[in-house]
Amino acid sequence: MRKPSFVELSAFAAVARHRSFRQAADTLGTSRSALSHTLIGLEQTLGVRLLNRTTRSVSPTEAGDELLRRIIPVLRDLDEALDAVTGEAGAIAGTLRINCGTASAELLLRTAVPIFTERCPGVTLDLISDGRLIDIVAEGFDAGVRLRETVPQDMIAVPFGGDVRFLAVAAPHYLKRRGNPLVPDDLRGHRCIRHRMPSGKLYRWEFERQGEEIVIDVPGSLTLDDNRLMVGAAVDGLGIAFVAESFALAELRAGRLVALLEDWCPAYPGLCLYYPGRRHVPAALRAFIDVLKDGG
Repeated sequence: MRKPSFVELSAFAAVARHRSFRQAADTLGTSRSALSHTLIGLEQTLGVRLLNRTTRSVSPTEAGDELLRRIIPVLRDLDEALDAVTGEAGAIAGTLRINCGTASAELLLRTAVPIFTERCPGVTLDLISDGRLIDIVAEGFDAGVRLRETVPQDMIAVPFGGDVRFLAVAAPHYLKRRGNPLVPDDLRGHRCIRHRMPSGKLYRWEFERQGEEIVIDVPGSLTLDDNRLMVGAAVDGLGIAFVAESFALAELRAGRLVALLEDWCPAYPGLCLYYPGRRHVPAALRAFIDVLKDGG
């Protein structure tokens, strides 16, 4: 049997990861028809269907999932070997894929990304901001961004952006009607704006003071999944929100929001770029890390 080529396997991996011929074709710089022809040839060579195709979607079959799982480390190692050579020879090129949340993507776009794109114009930076806590290796990412406390222990973490602090905030006119909570347990008697995380779970508000930790499943008739929407709802008097201080800072300074329970809301280590602890780091990722370490 003819062995599949690197081009065929790379094409399959791109389609399987993106679950889209259009996006995979854009990433690879080829046409959808050429990509489809390549995948048909690969399936014929292997004698097994790798992709389920409909007019609206594409997804790996069970055999496709198994092949993808096995070839991703191989393709990555080959990319790293090529990066090591081309990086030493001159300009860095290729694609750098980073998984992160919307807020961290916005921070990177304001800070590191402009510097990185100026330094490495040959690199295509692919920021995927879906906010899910995924296995970046299995999903084919070079790196991810998470809060330091949620970074897997087997990953290397590069802190950036400083510490973060979450605050309970409410509008003055809401507090005039309902009163100020003095301790976290007082929130049980208030209208709270709950936060649904990307996983679908409701976030339980976490407080800490002098070593005492309190976690509250707050009551509330309004649930949102975006920090800015929660801040806006709090400004409108719809209840108390619990958000990262950076999202509420402008409204706090303008007096449209008031910070609550501040002595129960300490700062803690913030965001980290994290990546697998391998012997060789791709040249593009090394360059991005250098930007973060330089304060970008």
